[in-house]
Amino acid sequence: MFERIPKEGPTFTKWFDNILEKAELYDYGRYPVKGCGIWLPYGFKMRQLVLNFMRNLLNTSSHEEILMPLLIPEDLLSKEKEHIEGFRGEVYWVTKGGDENLDVKLALRPTSETVISLYESFWLKSYKQLPRKYYQIASIFRYETKATRPMIRVREVTTFKEAHTVHESYKDAERQVLEAINIYRKFFDELGIPYIISKRPDWDKFAGALYTIAFDTVMPDGRTLQIGTVHNLGQNFTKVFEVRIQLADETIDYAWQTSYGISERVIAALVSVHGDDLGLILPPKFAPIQVIIIPIPAKELWDKILEMTRKVCNELRSHGIRADVDDRIEFSPGYKFYDWELKGVPLRIEIGSKEVKTGTVTLADRLERKRKQIAVDNIVKQVKVELEKIEEKIKERAKEWFKAKRFRARNISEAQKMLKKIKGIVELPWCGKEECGYKFEEILEAKVLGSPLPTLEEVKVENLKCPICGDKALTIVRLAKQY
Repeated sequence: MFERIPKEGPTFTKWFDNILEKAELYDYGRYPVKGCGIWLPYGFKMRQLVLNFMRNLLNTSSHEEILMPLLIPEDLLSKEKEHIEGFRGEVYWVTKGGDENLDVKLALRPTSETVISLYESFWLKSYKQLPRKYYQIASIFRYETKATRPMIRVREVTTFKEAHTVHESYKDAERQVLEAINIYRKFFDELGIPYIISKRPDWDKFAGALYTIAFDTVMPDGRTLQIGTVHNLGQNFTKVFEVRIQLADETIDYAWQTSYGISERVIAALVSVHGDDLGLILPPKFAPIQVIIIPIPAKELWDKILEMTRKVCNELRSHGIRADVDDRIEFSPGYKFYDWELKGVPLRIEIGSKEVKTGTVTLADRLERKRKQIAVDNIVKQVKVELEKIEEKIKERAKEWFKAKRFRARNISEAQKMLKKIKGIVELPWCGKEECGYKFEEILEAKVLGSPLPTLEEVKVENLKCPICGDKALTIVRLAKQY
């Protein structure tokens, strides 16, 4: 039975674990390899809907899906020195094949910049072939030494979407960074997951990148979760792997690259941001079942109730609505209501003797738990209207909650109070110096998320000073407790 645990505050992690188990999304903690989870059918369907939406965004913006090798030779992974240093402590190494020691250690892919760069040196020779945009959705492996958490911090990341692009100039790579940001904005907006977009400080950028842009959301316990990243890689990998391109003026230069990725943290955020103390609340577009139909027993009309139930289900399905019938006889209607609320099905339809006699059905929505009667002849149109309403209400509710979790502080004391009170994101004026960034983290016991992008968000720091050194502020620094 599902234990009703408050979602917000210190009980969030317990709520999250409980939801994953009881809603049958993801089995974690029982597999004999730490940091590995198993997607259960209901969770897998939700994951599939999310990934299909991402695939559509990429495919319609000239990205091409590929699949790269899982095993990476040590010498290949080590070619870009900053890259390997950034990942050295997280790499899983394969050193044997059967009983034989391998001549070269093989890494289980932590990410694929080195692999794709090698092959781009084979495939791409002219500016006429560019820009080129590749992506894959696959597993990566990282030896997380911190406490692992289901979906949030795992050792096998099973839902790693990584895109890799190639360009003839820095200017075009910068254009691609903005395109990637806009793709992710569409993605997270459709999921209803609110976010901030920040340029990570240099000490926290992706290993081997010129700079990193990150999307962060706030979880119900007030900690932030990084849910997407975009990197301008410059020519760091192309110089190492000899990805040389003939340009329009017939000169030869190294190509420019970007990369960007998401993981199952997106699913963790989808579950956490929208759910409530009763269980999941899923935006209809990403709900494995959008409408659950429950027949209410009545002996004298049971056959007609079942007939009407199946007819309604078939009618909804014929119009592309993901509907299902719960006709389990061993459970009461009340138990079924409870069960499907837990699983976050957006709409419930009840059909009993009253509905059969009046030619109506009873609709109940998961978000506000309101019930109303509608004519069965108008079922498809009305269900579509209700699903759209639920979608918009879910998104609006998440935005309002997120808005209350951001605060602009004027000084360190105010920032300390707000981090303790709102448990979210605090913003302060910043001179941009690294030493002041580290001092912010030390004093506030929080992580620097970065600064706003002026191209996306107006930054007003006129007449403001950095609270650490007193110098003129050049930007805003964002800090939060972070997963």
